[in-house]
Amino acid sequence: MRERNPAHHAEHLKTIYRTKKQDIIARLAEFGKIWDTGSDQDIFCELSFCILTPQSKATACWASITSLCQDNLLFRGTPDKIKRNLHCVRFHNKKAEYLVNARDLFLRDGTVSMKQVLGAFSDAVACREWLVKNIKGFGYKEASHFLRNIGVGSKIAILDRHILRNLLKLGVIQKIPESISRVRYLQIEKAMQEFAKEIRIPISHLDLLLWYKETGEIFK
Repeated sequence: MRERNPAHHAEHLKTIYRTKKQDIIARLAEFGKIWDTGSDQDIFCELSFCILTPQSKATACWASITSLCQDNLLFRGTPDKIKRNLHCVRFHNKKAEYLVNARDLFLRDGTVSMKQVLGAFSDAVACREWLVKNIKGFGYKEASHFLRNIGVGSKIAILDRHILRNLLKLGVIQKIPESISRVRYLQIEKAMQEFAKEIRIPISHLDLLLWYKETGEIFK
């Protein structure tokens, strides 16, 4: 059922945006620096973070990535050693394997070469398609999240549960799907893009704004 009075929710959102706009701009600028001036290792950390996030708390996932880097395991560890640092992450055994698979995919001459591989794509949409097909543990949500977090996904949507719940309240969707196929993801993404234009909030801002509305913080 469509949420009642979506116009009220939209006006409330605009009010929040006026107070948090500069914080959102600053956060997105930080994301942009990761691709522009960050290392391949920095970018791989962001990819690894997005592999861990499904059904887990974002803050716990980033703490796990930080721990893996400090212990020199993210770029060298086996799945068995990596999973010991993922105790706060759901499905840690499987995700440890996903991290190693992703690392192997980007290895060139013994080091991860993120910019070399990802820089070959013409745009974020094409890159996202490749990521979904090649990264175990990645769907469209995770691939979109990763690209946004490295500053190259400003026009695509991260359709997590927080976003979908708010899109329902705003009348952008009529119901929250139990599962999202590629076609359905792209349909909802397009609807969100159109809504963002209507209320004059860039979609990259809208994502962080809705995240803030739900969690009270502007994180990753």
